[in-house]
Amino acid sequence: MRSEHGERTRNTTAGRLAGGGRTDRATEAFVAHRNLLFTIAYEMLGSAVDAEDVLQETWLRWSGVDLGTVRDQRAYLIRITTRQALDRLRTLGRRKESYVGSWLPEPLLTTPDVAEDVELADSVSMAMMLVLETLMPIERAVFVLREVFDLGYDEIAEAVGKSQAAVRQIAHRARAHVAARRPRGTVSPVKTQEALDAFRRALETGDLQGLLDILAPDAVLLGDGGGVKQSVLRPVVGADKVARLLIGGLSKVDAEVSLRTAQVNGHPALLLHLDGVLDAVVTARMDDGLITGLYSVRNPAKLSHMQRETALRR
Repeated sequence: MRSEHGERTRNTTAGRLAGGGRTDRATEAFVAHRNLLFTIAYEMLGSAVDAEDVLQETWLRWSGVDLGTVRDQRAYLIRITTRQALDRLRTLGRRKESYVGSWLPEPLLTTPDVAEDVELADSVSMAMMLVLETLMPIERAVFVLREVFDLGYDEIAEAVGKSQAAVRQIAHRARAHVAARRPRGTVSPVKTQEALDAFRRALETGDLQGLLDILAPDAVLLGDGGGVKQSVLRPVVGADKVARLLIGGLSKVDAEVSLRTAQVNGHPALLLHLDGVLDAVVTARMDDGLITGLYSVRNPAKLSHMQRETALRR
């Protein structure tokens, strides 16, 4: 379901700009930086719906600020967004504790320019977003602001309410944590597309060996049905188990199955449609030319941002 708060944010800012021909400086600044603020919130939360809610809270606070006291509007807006996202991240953590099955980040149908920005695309890939899930909230905020958005330690310190020395230590710890868990090497979009095309053909034809050829021996399948749609509740480990589960599952589907590729989180992904309706988004982690991770999101509440492209910015 699309976030009502997010819709109100867009409607409010549009209305302020159009109202009586008057240009509102606060609104102009918010609109100018909105995609950046959404990207920060999304990378911190892994949830587009919650990121939209954070932007609504950011707007409410920003609209009451005396702009005459603001030296750097971009930095000020980032500070508000970061603080709101940190509060939301702690709440989200409690929700995840009672979540049915694996919790996966919400997939986004992204604009072509996201893939062109290699660092941005890497930072929002499903594989990297899952690595960020293993960080503490403050570590995640510092890592995202420093490594993705290249903010200075002084700006980050103000945003998270820590000293610069503390922020440097947190950044060092977070970098080491992520480096030990992120995908090995950089895989070009072309190679990822080729791997997904081979994966799709094998699924469509029931070619077990074809799947085994593209899956790493220790490949892992994670599924997110949110307790609403049937999905694997625990990780499925091993190429043979994953391949047999996928082929066997699709063979039992009593509907017209369609698989096509799309740009999701800046990378090629598979969209599974049943009788013309989007049923699942499948993204992949690639290491050394093979698929080591498959992430299938079926939870309908997490598919709302697959209906239209989302612009992300650094």
